[in-house]
Amino acid sequence: MSIIARRGIRSMPSLNAAKVSTALLEKGQSRVIDASLTLIRERAKLKACHICGELVRALGGAKATSTLLGVPLGHNSSFLQGPAFAPPRIREAIWCGSTNSTTEEGKELQDARVLTDVGDVPIQEIRDCGVDDHRLMNVIGESVKLVMDEDPLRPLVLGGDHSISFPVIRAVSEKLGGPVDVLHLDAHPDNYDAFEGNIYSHASSFARVMEGDYVGIRSITAEGRAQAKKFGVEQYEMRTFSRDRHFLENLKLGEGVKGVYISIDVDCLDPAFAPGVSHIEPGGLSFRDVLNILHNLQGDVVAGDVVELNPQRDTVDGMTAMVAAKLVRELAAKISK
Repeated sequence: MSIIARRGIRSMPSLNAAKVSTALLEKGQSRVIDASLTLIRERAKLKACHICGELVRALGGAKATSTLLGVPLGHNSSFLQGPAFAPPRIREAIWCGSTNSTTEEGKELQDARVLTDVGDVPIQEIRDCGVDDHRLMNVIGESVKLVMDEDPLRPLVLGGDHSISFPVIRAVSEKLGGPVDVLHLDAHPDNYDAFEGNIYSHASSFARVMEGDYVGIRSITAEGRAQAKKFGVEQYEMRTFSRDRHFLENLKLGEGVKGVYISIDVDCLDPAFAPGVSHIEPGGLSFRDVLNILHNLQGDVVAGDVVELNPQRDTVDGMTAMVAAKLVRELAAKISK
């Protein structure tokens, strides 16, 4: 397809809205959405069939398999939109030949029972036909449910900006039939009611979620603290991390709910460990701090996400992509059973 044709498609909503009936436009949008969901559905079925095959059964089967689902969405970022380009960079780093495919706890990522991949939700193609954010969030959620439809797949979502966590957590909770505990590691609480007027802003995702969660943060406003109090969120700030370390590195979550969801914003790490993010906040967690929290967590981790890698700022030989990939690898090991 020519560059001109591509530009024509992307400007279609603004150029043709007055000439195309609403019904026809919605029909076209529905066809694109249906095709996108069919792609995810069939990939999930294919992966589940592979995992449940004779060879895997002979190896002992799988109760839960981490399943990568990319959501390359970046337009809800308030500063830079580079996170839309992150999923392929994370995948590339996961399988980079400079490191092996074994996690720190000894799980082998090339084992289909531990990790599989259903590709990306085609966010840009869906947006190109004029689908608004409300409907787009529903598509993301439906994609997550399609993955969960295929036992033993459990979604491990690659962002993308942090706005994706809302539809993913909502879908996981709805699919499991009840609330989940949320462990949210971030430099920011992301709980503005509607940052810059956008209810789907990456800075407002956890205002939409309104779940009980434990948050490691270091950049918080008065509104952030007020929102946390309003929603009953238990927050832990970096300024008191030394005091709270023992508790945070020995969390027990998921009792009385359907499981634990882990959301990791790469900017929870100090920029010395992860400079390739949009919002650089000095004074963060070390990489080992995060791994200690993950490895020692007691609870059934049912899903998770790793978000906010910005490849456009990851200029030191893809170092932050490797960091994000390591987080994905260790989170995959935590989810798989």
